[in-house]
Amino acid sequence: MSSGVEPAVQRIATRFETLRESDYALPDDFARRVLSPALVVHLDKVRDNLRRVIDYAGADADRWRPHVKTTKIPQVFAEMARMGVRNFKCSTTREAALLADALRQAGLEDGDSLLAYPLVGPALVRLGRIAEEHPETRLSVLCEEPARVTEIAPQLSVFVDINPGMNRTGIPMAETEEILAVARAAGERFRGVHFYDGHLWDVARADRGQAAFEGYDRLLELVSALESAGHSVPEIITSGTPTFLQALAFERFAELGETRHRVSPGTVVYHDLNSEQGNPDLVLTPAATVFTRVVSHPSAALVTCDAGVKSIAADSGDPCAFVIGRPQLVAQPPSEEHLPLHVTSGERPTRGTPLHLVPTHVCPTVNLAEQAVLMDAGVVQDVVRVSARAHELLLDE
Repeated sequence: MSSGVEPAVQRIATRFETLRESDYALPDDFARRVLSPALVVHLDKVRDNLRRVIDYAGADADRWRPHVKTTKIPQVFAEMARMGVRNFKCSTTREAALLADALRQAGLEDGDSLLAYPLVGPALVRLGRIAEEHPETRLSVLCEEPARVTEIAPQLSVFVDINPGMNRTGIPMAETEEILAVARAAGERFRGVHFYDGHLWDVARADRGQAAFEGYDRLLELVSALESAGHSVPEIITSGTPTFLQALAFERFAELGETRHRVSPGTVVYHDLNSEQGNPDLVLTPAATVFTRVVSHPSAALVTCDAGVKSIAADSGDPCAFVIGRPQLVAQPPSEEHLPLHVTSGERPTRGTPLHLVPTHVCPTVNLAEQAVLMDAGVVQDVVRVSARAHELLLDE
């Protein structure tokens, strides 16, 4: 095929090329009613991913504190709880509230949730109220300044946030006295340390393990300093999706005595193209897709579908998605409502053809959707609100 100006083609071979379009298809009678684009969550594939991650953690669900900023849907929170997961991370007060609601509805009295974001002002007050409303779930918050501890509601526990070099939040690792001061100010509410080494995503995979282990050695020096100062450290939290396999392989984390080490990947529940390319040792299956349709044939080598940046995240660059079962369709830079696809071989799909997209970055993609179709083994179970998306706005008087 040829056209006046050929689009840039970024062809990336991954295990996704073996995915079958039929495994993600909506039933015909239901698809006829769906206005595209639409977020679709496949619960059977969610469960497969949950089982695999727990297996990676030595068949110990207690080793995992998944970050629910990815999943956003209470029905998926419930799936995690049914798998034995009791410890969670979240980023917003809305996530914290809906997660606590879901754990209560599941009948759990031993849930544990860390809001892993440096809350200030009314958001901190709101989290305290959520803790009051849900005494059966233990809620904690990050802190990186001793003076701030007095602003944290007494029903909230405290993790000290350590900056391992990502330079996003936390106390720099070298500032041992400041870290000790937060623990001292928190007193009996001190729960442990939070150490998110997401910057290692940019380290070559062959070198990532060594870089991670060096950071963990330094982290354990800090833990030793805390213990020497009289502060027990009940928990160490490390490692999102980029490095959780390395953290689970770090032998010293298995020799901590009464201190519990947990990893905190969240993307793994749904999986995405970023994770597939950056961590090919993970054997996971895409569980959240965007259903879209071809709407235009702008040139001989292009088709356009109706999933632009208002329905699929483009923050990770191009391509923003992978087309299941059609690797010859390569996503080009999207606009607000349009996603052009370069046809690298074969015939163009006709207008109206349904397609299924795996996002390159699934977390913000889920956040864009107001509703989601829940599928299970090819059967539509429900259409639900993505109720933990976005943010709460006002603190009630």
